[in-house]
Amino acid sequence: MQYWLVKQEPEDYAWSAFAKDGHSSWTGVRNYQARNNLRAMSKGDLVFYYHSGEEKQVVGIAQVDKPAYPDPTAKEGDWSSVDLVPIKAVVQTVTLKEIKADNVLKEMLLVRNSRLSVVPVSKAQFEKLLKLSMTSV
Repeated sequence: MQYWLVKQEPEDYAWSAFAKDGHSSWTGVRNYQARNNLRAMSKGDLVFYYHSGEEKQVVGIAQVDKPAYPDPTAKEGDWSSVDLVPIKAVVQTVTLKEIKADNVLKEMLLVRNSRLSVVPVSKAQFEKLLKLSMTSV
């Protein structure tokens, strides 16, 4: 089992819309490092859903339903997408400020490379985020 975090502007695709849809193809990633992270995902991996933009907070937990396949929205280049399903909203959102203040979480790639939209999360970081969000899976 691997753990991940995906970022999304809530104006573009909020957690509430994702939860209502019940499934989404994660397309449109056009950064090589993020693409490689998508390609490393396996069916069943757990994924934190993070609202970027003004909110900057973890809002939900999803799961990889289908591992990487060619991104159907790519007109050129070698891009990938995955399919995600929502598992549940977190009980308590976890803000970027809280993440940066925590000794375990401040080392997350989310903090060190804030422009990256798909990042790996270590098991210790995943467990810490679960604890802070008062959520279980």
